[in-house]
Amino acid sequence: MTGNLEISNMIFGLLGGLAIFIYGMNLMGDGLQKAAGERMRRILEVLTNNPFIGILVGALVTLMLQSSTATTVMVIGFVSAKLMTLPQAVGVIMGANIGTTITAQLIAFRVGSYAYLIAAIGFVLFFFFHKKIIKYIGQTIFAFGLLFIGLNIMSDVMRPLSQSAMFENIIQQISSVPVLGLVIGALLTLIVQSSSATIAVLLNLSQQQGADGQALVSLHAALPILFGSNIGTTITAMLASIGARINAKRAAMAHSIFNITGAIIFMMFIPLFARFVVFISPKGIETEIITRQIANAHTSFNIINTLIWLPFIFLLTKIVTFFIKGEEDTLEKRVLYLDYKFLNSASIAMDFATKELTRMAEFAQEMVNDSKKAFIESDATCAKKVHEVEDIVDILQYEIVKYLSTMLSQSSLTERQSIRLAGLMHITNDIERMGDHCKNIAEFAMEKKEKNLPFSEEAINDITETFNKLNDMVKHSIKSLGQDDTSLAKEVLSEESEIDNIEVTLRDRHVKRLESGLCNPTSTIIFVELIHNLERIADHCNNIAEAVLHDLEDYESCNKCLNNNTKTS
Repeated sequence: MTGNLEISNMIFGLLGGLAIFIYGMNLMGDGLQKAAGERMRRILEVLTNNPFIGILVGALVTLMLQSSTATTVMVIGFVSAKLMTLPQAVGVIMGANIGTTITAQLIAFRVGSYAYLIAAIGFVLFFFFHKKIIKYIGQTIFAFGLLFIGLNIMSDVMRPLSQSAMFENIIQQISSVPVLGLVIGALLTLIVQSSSATIAVLLNLSQQQGADGQALVSLHAALPILFGSNIGTTITAMLASIGARINAKRAAMAHSIFNITGAIIFMMFIPLFARFVVFISPKGIETEIITRQIANAHTSFNIINTLIWLPFIFLLTKIVTFFIKGEEDTLEKRVLYLDYKFLNSASIAMDFATKELTRMAEFAQEMVNDSKKAFIESDATCAKKVHEVEDIVDILQYEIVKYLSTMLSQSSLTERQSIRLAGLMHITNDIERMGDHCKNIAEFAMEKKEKNLPFSEEAINDITETFNKLNDMVKHSIKSLGQDDTSLAKEVLSEESEIDNIEVTLRDRHVKRLESGLCNPTSTIIFVELIHNLERIADHCNNIAEAVLHDLEDYESCNKCLNNNTKTS
């Protein structure tokens, strides 16, 4: 009975310690993202076709997220959204494998001795300071301490294993049959969804002293489990690619091939690799240096595997392209950038929403051009196209609002992020209303054609000039949104004032044409309504520009300068 109780305490203690470790790791990543999340998307934007840059960025982002799996899933989302090419993705994935070894190195340096002190310092910073950046740093430090508290719990409950003959036999079996260790490492990582957690358990076991006075888990026994953990971590990425675009599936497969081939190669050279690890690690009694050896083995494995594959990145992309055949989906109505896997990373999720909004605005610009042609040239085909594209804009509005609303309910947003999200919500509505006004213009065009309503050459010239100015304004507002360009946003505000003046001017000129008999009175209603709809589109462009400036914390100064209030529908 006592023996069963001890086993139960050990199992629950191990699971509890593992839960605290994983929670601390996730909380730490969340704190780091809040402290530097606004910069993270900027970091990702520096990616070039240079694989070295991709590897560095992958390692850096993984260091921030404390999870190579999270980075890999993120990369798959970026590839799916066409924000990253397949070769770039492979480089980042390689870097992610290196970045995830930092956790093991920290554990090996026995930082856990100061776990409670670290947690206490983080607690004070998080709960007693009001400045946001200090609170986020406090959260990160507190989570860092919590991570090691979980490790200490696991270490304490696993001590009895050192006296278990059965467990020693299992370890001996793994040493004599390395494939068994490979399978155990892969399965454990698959279950806990974290190779760092698997390595943490392995490091804690290695610290226990067996009956012979040696480390309970030797370096030779640890290596296959370590290699297996790298295989297990690829499963999550494969699951994340289900339902994604073709290149995203290829990125997930590249991740699997990279890790699996690396594990197989190193399995064939375990004795040689073990000697190399011993050579680069500190010397001393095995029980005191084994954790450093395992951590160094973890880092060395990923660095060497990356160096092996680095010259063959393009070959790897060709291999996955060969196995996963097909062309990218070009269906216009498909949402390209929104990915619900990133809702917990608000800055990245909002970057995706901005990309989708920019795409939605480009459809609106297409509607402006088609409605112009429909009216000026009485082109029924363009009028029909305006209605078709308006359906796409409505679909995108629904999807973007749903995405942003879900983010609001699921994520803990900073004040800066809350301002940005509110701005994106307003911009979505403004773009949708632009589409509605273009639809109205297309209907005026068809009425003009069906009733054969006459418009003077001077009236057509005025309408054409207004369309051209409006097209520039729409183009500038889209570019300011997509590139966070404040100079273009300010230019849009100036252009909107010009459009307002044009509306008044065109009405006056139309009245004069009516008085002189140059224009047909039956065309007046359509002309006035047309000009009004063009002016309303300009207002919505103005709103987009103001939202961009507000997001970039430049709105107030610009508003004082231009004294231009936001107009609403």
